[in-house]
Amino acid sequence: MNDLSMPNLYGTITQPATLTIERLLPGPIERVWDYLTDSDLRRQWLASGDMELREGASFSLTWRNDELTDPPGRRPEGSSSEHTLQSTILAVDPPHSLAFTFGTAGEVRFTLTEKGRNVLLTVVHKRVPDRTVLLNVTAGWHTHLDVLAARLEGKVPEPFWDEIARLKAEYETRLPA
Repeated sequence: MNDLSMPNLYGTITQPATLTIERLLPGPIERVWDYLTDSDLRRQWLASGDMELREGASFSLTWRNDELTDPPGRRPEGSSSEHTLQSTILAVDPPHSLAFTFGTAGEVRFTLTEKGRNVLLTVVHKRVPDRTVLLNVTAGWHTHLDVLAARLEGKVPEPFWDEIARLKAEYETRLPA
């Protein structure tokens, strides 16, 4: 990929309680869409869970972050090896956008835009309840999207837990108090 066309890899606060983060990924758009919507592909970078692609459909996302990279890095004390979140599809427009609730931590919208052979993935996480959750979702999305980019590029991602710890410390200084 051309570095001049790369978006800023760091998430930014675009409105109060709203995180926006982007990645330029190798296409085609249908391939990236599959990594968002197919449970077996999504579990390789985020969380598993079958989803019926229709507005109003409920589904579960199950994170097993220890399985995302090899080695996984050092899991922080107090972090569980598995976490499940209940969600509901808010909007779906294959292969361009998908929005769903994110448990009690707001809602997430993925937008895919073709950029030549690449795809710009924009993630907007709205209604983050407080700064502590904001730090977690910001570092989390950043790390998960880095794993997705590595998978799509055929590269080995950095150890998940080490990266999320490093990024959480960085976002602590980057995000407004």
